[in-house]
Amino acid sequence: MSIKKTLKSILGIFRPLLNAFLSIFFDKKYLTGRHFDKGFNGYRWSIRAIWTRNILRLAPPLPFPAGLNVIVSNPKNLSFHPDDLNNFQSPGTYFQNFKGKIEIGHGTYIAPNVGIITANHDFNSLDGHTDGENVVIGDQSWIGMNVVLLPGVILGGKTIVAAGAVVTKSYPNGNVILAGVPAKPIKILQENRDEY
Repeated sequence: MSIKKTLKSILGIFRPLLNAFLSIFFDKKYLTGRHFDKGFNGYRWSIRAIWTRNILRLAPPLPFPAGLNVIVSNPKNLSFHPDDLNNFQSPGTYFQNFKGKIEIGHGTYIAPNVGIITANHDFNSLDGHTDGENVVIGDQSWIGMNVVLLPGVILGGKTIVAAGAVVTKSYPNGNVILAGVPAKPIKILQENRDEY
């Protein structure tokens, strides 16, 4: 029997106990999905997050396992599918959502150093912020490294945002590749060729 099969067998036996332990630290709805049911990454990320966020307190604890360098302003204003827990392991990701909601579609990938922002600083008083505007990313999208999504942006499904882009306006129909500062369509994917 291979080592991987042996580990799966052992995990199968202890899974209920391990999940009960993890549910002390995390919301149970995040302890499911492909990273827990079909592999070991969910457990590895959970133990690491408990150590760095809950025990050492190097970053604020979250209701789901997240890497040390992931910042989420308000976890209550964030929605995502448990299958996409991998997005919260990317270093340097910043989910600024204390004044608005961020919705991440199922099957979406978010690269390192991405900033998703729901409220800007108030130009007249930099200590304050403008009213929040929700940011929505459709299913099966890819947000490349160092991308910034600004308040109110809605991206439809199958949107690809090239590395380093700053997205200032919405593309709700999806099926598009965006690039640049500010981001603009550089390629319309076949399904929506006449939409833009």
